[in-house]
Amino acid sequence: MADPLQVEVVAADGMVWEGQAVMVIARTSEGELGILADHEALMAALVPCAVEITVPDGTDEIIAVSDGFISVFQNRVSLLSSYGELAREISVDMARSTIANLHDAVDDGKATHEEVRQYNHAVGQIRAAERFEQRRRGAEPSGETPQPAQLRPGN
Repeated sequence: MADPLQVEVVAADGMVWEGQAVMVIARTSEGELGILADHEALMAALVPCAVEITVPDGTDEIIAVSDGFISVFQNRVSLLSSYGELAREISVDMARSTIANLHDAVDDGKATHEEVRQYNHAVGQIRAAERFEQRRRGAEPSGETPQPAQLRPGN
């Protein structure tokens, strides 16, 4: 058996999760990325997503992240994000409320940089919470999560 991955998920306000894993799945600006032991070194930009971490006992940790980076080097995986939280601790109602409150400004291109970050944070939260519930109950995701917003010049 290959050596386990050493994984750390760090948000601006501190460590979100760290430990060993056999697999990490995250979404980057280029698409979804799966990482196993002895993966080639890489660095990529994260988009708001649900990071899935399969630990050696076979269980999954699901973590919401917003913008940031993922780095892989010599079986060490680091995910650095503005926001990050465990899916089981997320309030989906609060995340949906944030999206509803910011939707018009984001859709019209009038949202500030901070409002876009808050919107994308909520998108990542919903994706993670839905993935967590899907795994827990075996249910299908709702598919109603909006796409992350892009910063426009002048925001």
